[in-house]
Amino acid sequence: MREPIPTQDPTLPRRIADFSTILEAIEYAAKGTRGLNFYSPRGDLDTSITYSEICKKAQQIGRRFVHFGIKKGSRVALIAETNEDFVCYFIGCLYAGLLPVPLPLPTSFGGREGYTSQLNQLMKSCGASVAISASYMLPLLDEATSGLKMKFVGTSTTFEAQAYLKDIKKIVLPEAQSENLAYLQYSSGSTRFPHGVAVTHKSLLANCRGIGKEGMDLNEDDRVVSWLPFYHDMGLVGALLMPIANQITTDYLATESFARRPLQWLKLISKNKATLSGGPTFGYDICARRASPNKIADLDLSSWRVASIGGDMIRADVLTHFQEIFKEVGFKSTTFLPNYGLAECTLGVSFAKRDTGFEIDLVNEKVLSGEEKRLEKIKINGNGNGTNYRSVVNCGIPLSEYEIEIRDDNNVDLGEYHIGRVCLRGTSVMVGYYQDQEATNNCLSEDKWLDTGDMGYMKEGSLYIIGRFKDLIIINGKNHWPQDIEWAVEQLDDLRSGDTAAVSIPGNQEEEVPAILVQCRTRDAEERANMENRIKDTVHSMLGISPVVALIPPRSLPRTSSGKLSRVKARKQYLAGDLAV
Repeated sequence: MREPIPTQDPTLPRRIADFSTILEAIEYAAKGTRGLNFYSPRGDLDTSITYSEICKKAQQIGRRFVHFGIKKGSRVALIAETNEDFVCYFIGCLYAGLLPVPLPLPTSFGGREGYTSQLNQLMKSCGASVAISASYMLPLLDEATSGLKMKFVGTSTTFEAQAYLKDIKKIVLPEAQSENLAYLQYSSGSTRFPHGVAVTHKSLLANCRGIGKEGMDLNEDDRVVSWLPFYHDMGLVGALLMPIANQITTDYLATESFARRPLQWLKLISKNKATLSGGPTFGYDICARRASPNKIADLDLSSWRVASIGGDMIRADVLTHFQEIFKEVGFKSTTFLPNYGLAECTLGVSFAKRDTGFEIDLVNEKVLSGEEKRLEKIKINGNGNGTNYRSVVNCGIPLSEYEIEIRDDNNVDLGEYHIGRVCLRGTSVMVGYYQDQEATNNCLSEDKWLDTGDMGYMKEGSLYIIGRFKDLIIINGKNHWPQDIEWAVEQLDDLRSGDTAAVSIPGNQEEEVPAILVQCRTRDAEERANMENRIKDTVHSMLGISPVVALIPPRSLPRTSSGKLSRVKARKQYLAGDLAV
């Protein structure tokens, strides 16, 4: 029986991402015995590869790219499957001075046409000249690259055959510099007009260092388990490049395997005594919902010291439920580590204090609606589930590299206890959107301040996120946050977390009215009518206005490539009549 690559390596002292490039980092990690393990959907070890083996194979791939005539700076589209092939080709691109562009698998898109259209847009955006995927994906890739000027489209096996050279070591690889671009990251919301985040080696290593030292305080016993996709910043940086930069052994479960068997994630943590693992709120939610005493009886989660949570709005009720379910098998409430980040900052921005669990702030709805400008300084006692307050999770203290300001519409820093636009500046902030100066200018100032597009506030040095500015619903001049409406509706019987999308649509007099799109599982006319009435009553009690309620089939709300609800796309689909009501 194959044994996974071990956690500890007494032969190599750990360095916390103190390198000038990620290539320097992989070459240091290659001196040790750590590496990556890839698991099957049933939790069996499929393949293992050490950092030493990755380094050697990546250098060979880099030389083949050079020999094949791919010019330095060219973009290489890599369909980001969770396997060693992707890892070696990603690093191989860097050795050849190329820009790897991780692209999503088809699981999050509306059918074949939607997926190939999305790939086409992404490759046009970055000007990719090479596209590589597994053989089963080739028909889709051929369709997606139709009409584009490509130098190579195919599998890694085909590429290596065509770029074969007997004495490949004679090929000289270019030298990477800290200021060079390392890769392009398409954020999970990239749709019709995609923006590729341009990340330098310097930005990447600064973020890996901040996450490793300040965020997680890495030690020799640390081991990562991840199901996050490599085409998303949480998966690429948090679960691949950060472990490489900090010489951590990592175990992977493919994202589609997690979707089918969520508890395999926790079984892998238990089996390999992992200490670091995380994901967005829905990952914890689906595990808690699938759990039962007999299914989790054999788990031991006592080794898990950092359960990072971010990537979307963090729901305190989900975390509370998760820790109640899994405390019997060793999960500690202090394990949760809320954080905030975005692809435009490479990944991480702020982290809560370790070993304290998650902290909730209760915010008056009058402040959330804009009726009152300043938050209360006194902690409100209560559970925050009433109509007057919303529970907001503390996303922690910004990494020391960042300056952070909460600004109003006039770009004035509001200071603490005021809700505004979250703006920040730091080494890990992107240099811009690749070949898109207009989009860059819309969010990045000349003095390198990034407007994140998120709304939030600072309190006693910690950052709290309220929501995305573009998702804000304004009815009769009053602000309403869609997640507040969605969370209230999802408390009703027969509804689950993630079943609703709250948006605003034009009314009969061109005024904005609230619309609630709800995934409904029953076909019984009486039950549907009853559900619609209960939803209307719930929303009316919150907003003082009756909403439009659209009952739609299960799994029809659009999601981003990372699984987040896309309210903007849901609104467009509803208005275009593309959602089956």
